[in-house]
Amino acid sequence: MIVLLPPSETKAAGGMGASLTTASLGFPGLAVVRSRALAALDRLVARGQDTSTPAKARAAADNASVRTSPTMPAVDRYTGVLFNALDAASLDADARAWVEGHVVIQSALLGFVRACDGIPSYKVSATSKLPGERMRDLWSDAGSSIEGFVVDLRSKAYAQLAPVPGAVTVEVVSPDGAALNHWNKAGKGALVRALAVSGARADSADALVRWAESTDVPLFRTDSGVRLVVQDPRFAPAP
Repeated sequence: MIVLLPPSETKAAGGMGASLTTASLGFPGLAVVRSRALAALDRLVARGQDTSTPAKARAAADNASVRTSPTMPAVDRYTGVLFNALDAASLDADARAWVEGHVVIQSALLGFVRACDGIPSYKVSATSKLPGERMRDLWSDAGSSIEGFVVDLRSKAYAQLAPVPGAVTVEVVSPDGAALNHWNKAGKGALVRALAVSGARADSADALVRWAESTDVPLFRTDSGVRLVVQDPRFAPAP
């Protein structure tokens, strides 16, 4: 089972790993496309980036040093609601090993990376414009590198950027069926944490739902995939 996650716009600073080498990343079939993306980022840096605010200045510095800055595992590099809910750093050794073996994160700069792949901090998103390249042209065929049963927790933008044939999409809704935003991401992170803690094994959507039933995770089969029901705690009934 592969669990596909979107990246986060926010990223942890620093790192203790050696600087980026595309050969060290998972899915080596993406090496040529990664080199094209990095070359396009080099052109963006050479043209000059917006440094008008402290946040933009930090992002520009990260992009300028993307080839030389220290790395850290992707699952630790990305922060934000989903990754905070997953909280991979607090997992025990077995659960952490599950994450490293099953979780794949889609980077707009590097394509699909495994949770344990060392990556630098950078500022490139699905909507970024890199000189001489189009995001969809870069990554439209990347999904062919993902094999086996795939649970797709990506946002729509990233799923459209690199479609993965046969992936089972997880829809996140409130108990009354309404779409969610913040709690969508929190629910996805909590789902991955539950999978990791239990050492889940599944080779189909039906098997995934059976796992959910055994662990009291509110995950249900639908015609188009599976549905995760998440209660927004702001509206939860008082105990």
